[in-house]
Amino acid sequence: MVRLFGIAIGAVFCVVLLFAALAPREAAEVDPTLAFHEHPKKAHWSWDGPIGLGVFGGYDRVQLQRGFQVYKEVCSACHSLNRVAFRNLGEIGFSEAEVKAIAKNWVHEVPAINPDTGEASTRPAIPSDRIPLVYANEIAARAANNNALPPDLSLITKARHDGSNYVYSLISGYADVPANFPADRRPEAPLHYNPYFHSLAIAMAPPLSDGQVTYAEGQPEATVDQMAQDVAAFLTWAAEPKLESRKRAGVGVIAFLLILTTLAYLSYRRVWAGVKH
Repeated sequence: MVRLFGIAIGAVFCVVLLFAALAPREAAEVDPTLAFHEHPKKAHWSWDGPIGLGVFGGYDRVQLQRGFQVYKEVCSACHSLNRVAFRNLGEIGFSEAEVKAIAKNWVHEVPAINPDTGEASTRPAIPSDRIPLVYANEIAARAANNNALPPDLSLITKARHDGSNYVYSLISGYADVPANFPADRRPEAPLHYNPYFHSLAIAMAPPLSDGQVTYAEGQPEATVDQMAQDVAAFLTWAAEPKLESRKRAGVGVIAFLLILTTLAYLSYRRVWAGVKH
């Protein structure tokens, strides 16, 4: 009896499984906005390729300094860069005196404790400090940005697919809503249409405009496209400050393996030279 009961359960299971496999399914609903998404634009970066700029270089220090200027004068109003210390800016070409001046004159001071009263206070930053947070906490950040949370940009190019191109495309890719965009999905204020953003509707207003930043004499014109590339390059360095040393190490490892492979082959030929097949 138990055996027949087990066989019956197995048969019912097989019938249900067969029905599930052969039963017609409703067509999956296609998101009508998918056709409006665009892949990030491909910019030329100095670190592209196995070696990058020059023989063993990677980052264009002049471009990184321009990108830092864009971040400081535009992006730092809302976005933190809290994993980067001021002294790290020496790695992109700023002198020690310039780093001290940048830290001292930063718009946000560093949290501290008053030694006389023991109460919380602030002080000007020094080179060993990390770049201060823009907002004290998430609640304050959302309250100041219509409930949107501006992300910290320290690792943004690592946190997004094709990060450098994504950042460049996002901040230079604002556009008018297409006429054939679904009416029930159209972004409404305070949201803005951006075909490179995952939802197409982004809370951040277009951050750049032509001539918004004044570059030093002899530098390229500060167009939206140029500033977007420069700040994307700077944020790539912020996320991968050791990129150049990794590439140099990689070139050395490949050279070592090529030499080792050659020596191993020559040794093989010598050891087995007298052996007849």
